[in-house]
Amino acid sequence: MYSLGIDVGSSSVKVALLDIAGGKCVCSATNPKTEAHIKAVRKGWAEQDPKSWWKYMTAGIKEMAAAGFDMGKVVSIGISYQMHGLVALDKDGEPVRDAIIWCDSRAVSIGSEALQAIGYERCMEHLLNSPGNFTASKLAWVKRNEPDNYARIWRFMLPGDYIAYRLTGETTTTATGMSEGILWDFVDKRRAHFVADYYGIESDKFCPVVPAIGEQGRTTAAIQDELGIAAGTPVSYRAGDQPNNAFSLDVLEPGEIAATGGTSGVVYGVTDVPKADPQSRVNTFLHVTASATEPRLGVLLCINGTGIMNSWAHRNISPELSYPEMNELAATSPVGADGLLVLPFGNGAERVLANRSIGARLVGVDLVRHDKAHILRAVQEGIAFSFRYGIDIMKDMGLKPDVIRAGKANMFLSPLFRSTLATLCDARIELFDTDGSLGAARGAALGAGIYQTTAEAFATLERLDVIEPETEWKQPLEQSYSRWKQEVSNSLK
Repeated sequence: MYSLGIDVGSSSVKVALLDIAGGKCVCSATNPKTEAHIKAVRKGWAEQDPKSWWKYMTAGIKEMAAAGFDMGKVVSIGISYQMHGLVALDKDGEPVRDAIIWCDSRAVSIGSEALQAIGYERCMEHLLNSPGNFTASKLAWVKRNEPDNYARIWRFMLPGDYIAYRLTGETTTTATGMSEGILWDFVDKRRAHFVADYYGIESDKFCPVVPAIGEQGRTTAAIQDELGIAAGTPVSYRAGDQPNNAFSLDVLEPGEIAATGGTSGVVYGVTDVPKADPQSRVNTFLHVTASATEPRLGVLLCINGTGIMNSWAHRNISPELSYPEMNELAATSPVGADGLLVLPFGNGAERVLANRSIGARLVGVDLVRHDKAHILRAVQEGIAFSFRYGIDIMKDMGLKPDVIRAGKANMFLSPLFRSTLATLCDARIELFDTDGSLGAARGAALGAGIYQTTAEAFATLERLDVIEPETEWKQPLEQSYSRWKQEVSNSLK
């Protein structure tokens, strides 16, 4: 028996088959083979055709079938998806317009207006966030700027909700998804009616709420005809990409933290205390495992300029080297890069800096002492400093991590980066062999009742490496970090 995991990203869609009995991935496919197109009609806009996600998903499933894997053996389906997007459907189930995706910033001013009108204290207490640039504000932008399109909307939803709709024919969402859109009231534990009322969003445009882990609908006969997945197969798990990444790493309990270091960097910590950051530099949502008896919230830190800073250094500083060779060269520089600092914030406005854009920069360059190795090490240390900066904010909210879990990919392939981050955070780093599609597949088998407990679902999760803090690095790194923080502070004045 297989569990199918679907991971809908903005650059690609990955599908994977988990052998439920053995707990291992037996096949996967990613489409498109080059990065998916993002439409940017204006500066700060980012849109994608929802139908393209479906096309990429079906192409991957057909690839796995062509490789000899029987889709009729799929007994559960789970979905992970890019968070905070807006998909709007008409009464025929067709997209009214292209999806406004997570990195689109057109609704920032609308969210700011809502914060003032609704009231800061009420937003922080009930929403644990500012309305910001999230799904509700994006829908309000459509209502304000595209009234004809808004009038045609039958249901609005998140990207993962759209994939579930195409599989089952039912329009549904989850409480975790509602919280991503800043439409969940953490005090009253229901839809945040006061946000919808402020924006003028009619109640009949909302999708019914289903459990994040549990049966959400069953596949149609049309899916059996198109993909070979038996009609009536349950869709039984749905989560945004960052809660799902945490779930895939078995980060389920308060105090546990998951991290990623791709183009952007993310730290996601689980807590049971509903507390907001007063400056909204990090955001709090319902975690995928939240229940009425066990409150579980995810505190999300996103840093735009992490892996993209390292790839910039690769292209412009050491294009002749592979990434492993670049890491080795960086490690020949002393801890602290002999005083050289890098601020990696060159990928737009940073939420962790209160939505300020200060740019990336090298600080303290000595044209006699510093060479390529120093720059490469300073880049990786600067990225680690940005993670520490955000984690310090999370600590102020009550999270005290002693373990950080991550997939062995992207920045976490660098021994230098891993050891630097572990030392700065005084935390053990554990690396695992998993990804978003496999996390969704495990969640689906759990939601369908095939795995009876989370312990059973994660019994075969393979830990690849453990990194402990480097005691002798602690003092020089703390000194460099103190100088780095001062540079950030000066840039924000």
